[in-house]
Amino acid sequence: MTLKPGDSPGFLLWHATLRWQRDIAAALGPLNLTHVQFVLLACTWWMNTHDEHPNQLTLARQAGTDVKMTSQVLRALETKGLIKREVDPGDTRAKRLRVTSAGAELAPRAIAAVEDVDARFFQPVAHGDAVTLLSRLANPEG
Repeated sequence: MTLKPGDSPGFLLWHATLRWQRDIAAALGPLNLTHVQFVLLACTWWMNTHDEHPNQLTLARQAGTDVKMTSQVLRALETKGLIKREVDPGDTRAKRLRVTSAGAELAPRAIAAVEDVDARFFQPVAHGDAVTLLSRLANPEG
């Protein structure tokens, strides 16, 4: 049986994702951040505030991003003065990531902007239901 596009969960998810991404981009634009820059900055900031200083691989795993792409985006965040890479005293080949004071000021503002978009976007669905469904979709084995 062939489904109409409006009856296809994957097609609907695609359109919902595109709408969500547009809303996120609009919220982050005034902060001069792309979505992936936001994710990596926010993850680094969060980890730093929990006494963790991740390296690039740890951050990529936390964020769910490709390691090479993470490196490129971190360079852009470093150029913007939001993140600093420091030599890891335990492994001089590795770089530990730390948000700068500018990054520490911007991250919570960007997180608030994204959380506002999320609250409006997911408003038609109970928060717990949205989290349960999306957790199951993101990690079907878990």
